[in-house]
Amino acid sequence: MIVLMRFVASVLAAMPLVAADAVILKLDKSPYAKLRNVPVSAVTINDGFWSGRRKVNVERSIPTLLRLLEEHGILDNYRRLSGAKNVARRGPLFTDSDLYKWMEAVAFVLQSGRDAKLESTFDRITDEIVAAQEPSGYLNTYYQDDRKTRRFTEMDRGHELYCLGHMIQAGIAYERATGKRKLLEAGMRFADYLARDFGPDKRPLLAGHPEIELALTELYRATEDKKYLDLAGYILRGDGARLKLTQTQMGYLFSGKPFTERQIIEGHAVRAGYACAGATDYYLETGDRAYWTALERLWADMVTKKMYVTGGTGSRAAGETFGDDYELPNAKAYTESCAAIANMIWNWRMLAATGDAKYTDIIELALYNSINSGMSLEGTLYCYRNPLELTKDAAGKIRNPWYDTTCCPPNLERTFAALPGYFYSTSKEGVYVHLYEASDMKWKLQDGTSIAIKQVTKYPWEGTVTLTVNPAQAKEFTVFLRIPEWSTATKVEVAGKPLSGAVKAGQYLPVKRVWKAGDVVRIYFDMRPQAIASHPRAMDNQGRVAVKRGPIVYALEQTDQPENVPVLEAGLKLGSDPSASFTSEFRHGLLGGVVVLKHRGVRATRPLAAWPLYKPFDWADSKTGPAVDLLLIPYYAFLNRGPAAIQVWTQYFR
Repeated sequence: MIVLMRFVASVLAAMPLVAADAVILKLDKSPYAKLRNVPVSAVTINDGFWSGRRKVNVERSIPTLLRLLEEHGILDNYRRLSGAKNVARRGPLFTDSDLYKWMEAVAFVLQSGRDAKLESTFDRITDEIVAAQEPSGYLNTYYQDDRKTRRFTEMDRGHELYCLGHMIQAGIAYERATGKRKLLEAGMRFADYLARDFGPDKRPLLAGHPEIELALTELYRATEDKKYLDLAGYILRGDGARLKLTQTQMGYLFSGKPFTERQIIEGHAVRAGYACAGATDYYLETGDRAYWTALERLWADMVTKKMYVTGGTGSRAAGETFGDDYELPNAKAYTESCAAIANMIWNWRMLAATGDAKYTDIIELALYNSINSGMSLEGTLYCYRNPLELTKDAAGKIRNPWYDTTCCPPNLERTFAALPGYFYSTSKEGVYVHLYEASDMKWKLQDGTSIAIKQVTKYPWEGTVTLTVNPAQAKEFTVFLRIPEWSTATKVEVAGKPLSGAVKAGQYLPVKRVWKAGDVVRIYFDMRPQAIASHPRAMDNQGRVAVKRGPIVYALEQTDQPENVPVLEAGLKLGSDPSASFTSEFRHGLLGGVVVLKHRGVRATRPLAAWPLYKPFDWADSKTGPAVDLLLIPYYAFLNRGPAAIQVWTQYFR
């Protein structure tokens, strides 16, 4: 017992000094939040799936993107306004936001550990940004100087509030990382200017691209100044629609209706996702049931009719929008990386409100697949689109180091940097375990009791997770273990004994007991590969299945197939137990180390090029061709070895 007490004391003594508000969302005083965030710095990700991605993010992605932002004049846009440089403005009207997202990524990196060089770079850039700010507080490099007369006249497309939102979020994250407030105070000056001059009985204001709603609500949480929350509510209510806009402009604004009147998820996928995230933030502070009713309605519409199997959203390139119900094309899928991130951050807020695992399932799905695919394994190429089917010719245009619309690269960087903050939450009952990864969490329960949880696992490649729970003293509380919806036969042991009762997929399993230092929980998830079918009205997927193992969606890439087997002519041979048709194998040297799936499939009876456009139906056409050995890789790793045809949804035969 003495040895054990010394061990616990050493664990708790080694806990870092963590700022209580160094979190993604500061929900400790949010009256309608069931869960509270755990600080990013309270969770250390050890060697495993995400550690490599985060290392590349810090060492390659963040530095190379800053160089590209410099080369394309994004920082010079501020210098021209301060007089430091005599140059023309460059880039689209929303480029300020790209720099702010990059800065937020740096701030989250610094929440995981101080880095003097990164901190100095952030401070230097902050000085250059603030030097361009007008005395009124206004700051937007596109609408200053020669375009000054146009500010707040193009709010359906101008991105003024969108840029400010990202500036505020970067400032908050950096203040939480370092205690330095210069960027945050600059953002507050702009927000104060808006609160003074816009709103009810003042000048109308609307957000053409939602983002400001999230930022204003978090600014309210950080300052407890209600004017910021009130301004967010004004924007969400759509009161700014008193502006005379055309029907086309109104449609661009996510149906042009007050948020609570929206019936379906539609329009620009990123804007819609950010609007929903902002509305959820507003609900967490106000408890307005009209917002919650709308949020549940929109979430159900998206998840049951308009979301890809990878967690991506946005079907159409035209307008970057959601499509009609079940309009989920594969080769034409737009599935912007930012839209997948919007999906994740919206579900993070819905989870905070409810503690419902269905939201965490979407977080995990999007994170491992449609978000993770957005950045190359080497960290310097990015996907704007993340399609589910490509020919080799089309594949050559997907991963690029730079886009004139640079929203996705820094958005991906800030997501990976903030990742430790998504692993756990606390509630009045205890602690929630959301994501599984080799890691250490050192924080406290809501009553102040210090607690450490160590995860040992090779998830998502293996299904065994060992959690060692170390409270500062023996105490009764509940550990909520997420049982993913894909794990249909999960087993759980607590302190060496199998847990009695059903373990249901798609729920949190509450384990309430008097926890003592060194108590061990073991979870055994069902990692059998699954063949996934889609709704019959998803026309591209008729007669096809996708393959999933654990949280990972798989794809056929031409690089891995026999030379005489084009992936678009390959099929899966599925028996009565589709899981038995696959074998799993971990390959250390492939794509950073992945589990591949091997399958004895078939190829088409004749090459597709030999088919006429139309011909009389013949039952013989449905026969399978010769057997072939197929290899499936994780979807997120597609096109990391050069252009190649890929396919997620594959035809199948019995």
